[in-house]
Amino acid sequence: MSSPSLSHFLGRLYQDGEIIFRQGDPGDCMYIIQLGQVEVMQRKGDKEFCLGVLGKGDFFGEMALFGQAVRSATVRSLGGASVLTLEKKGLLRKIHEDPSLAFTMLKKMSDRIQELEALLVRYGDLA
Repeated sequence: MSSPSLSHFLGRLYQDGEIIFRQGDPGDCMYIIQLGQVEVMQRKGDKEFCLGVLGKGDFFGEMALFGQAVRSATVRSLGGASVLTLEKKGLLRKIHEDPSLAFTMLKKMSDRIQELEALLVRYGDLA
């Protein structure tokens, strides 16, 4: 069976290198990757740092729905990606329908925090 083309998904198709949102932009929705990959970048001064690469099933931009109204990073497509947009009202409805979704999101967010803590310790040891 051949893999599905990007046109078979509900989300928006982003071309390779296309910006989904920029650091500093206002945020009112989150995103779920249906196919492909995205790169999460953060700029500090004149330097840009890759915070991670996310793939199918991953989500990003959720901080805009949980208190931070300004995007803390830039996200761009890597090689083309189909990405579904989910607004706060839609997310709350989905969580009401399936409360385990909230647990899944919290677990993923916790994993990201642990990864960042490990990086901080590693870089602290190098200083």
